[in-house]
Amino acid sequence: MHSGVEMCLLGCLVFVAGVVDALAGGGGLITLPAYLSFGVPPGLVLGTNKLASTIGTVASTLRYSRSLKFAVAPFLPVIAAALLGSYAGARLAMLLDPACLRYLLLAALPVVGFAVFSDPGFGKAGRSAGASRRGLLPRSAALALAVGCYDGFFGPGTGTFFALGFTAVCGCDLLEATTRAKILNLSSNIAALAAFLASGRLDVKLGLAMGAASLAGHAVGANLGVKRGAAVIRPVVLLVCAGLFVKLAVDAWTGR
Repeated sequence: MHSGVEMCLLGCLVFVAGVVDALAGGGGLITLPAYLSFGVPPGLVLGTNKLASTIGTVASTLRYSRSLKFAVAPFLPVIAAALLGSYAGARLAMLLDPACLRYLLLAALPVVGFAVFSDPGFGKAGRSAGASRRGLLPRSAALALAVGCYDGFFGPGTGTFFALGFTAVCGCDLLEATTRAKILNLSSNIAALAAFLASGRLDVKLGLAMGAASLAGHAVGANLGVKRGAAVIRPVVLLVCAGLFVKLAVDAWTGR
């Protein structure tokens, strides 16, 4: 049992993570260590976090989709590609050591961060409006397949990589890219949550309670993203990339 003070502190951290996650992804960099530090058993952490974050992601996905009047139906093949990639990545993780990907990311993240930081106009003006659906769909599906595979194989920062990919590869502005990333994240979250529920590897009561905090955080973050666009999303993306780099470096150093 957690005390009221502990629940409030944990709720505050989950709220902040929700704001970050709605803007740039990477909320798990905050929530996973938070759950562990508040004594949630390691075997229940991933499922509990997935339940809370899925609840919050519903709010940010709906907010971004309504703002952009985003049509989900034409995007279904991209969602399918992400789910297929995630499944393939999970299968691959059973054959290979995910630690090999950690070192590749340690090399790639500074390059990604520099590219975003050095271009003040990154993600402010999209080019996807002028692209035909025929040309955009294959690129979106290929990106979803690749990042989905990463999600199933390793996972941290998936939402950030989706958003950056849709900006760099598909020519979306950061707001549109974040909307697409939220839809794909929600889809993969629901699939993973179903697996955790089936195995009973989560604390349902705590997950639902933290889901309320996550919902509030995602609502605040999505509103900021819709109103400020790249001006607020871009610096948060940089912070998430830096945070992910530090986490991977610490994990590599400690051998985790």
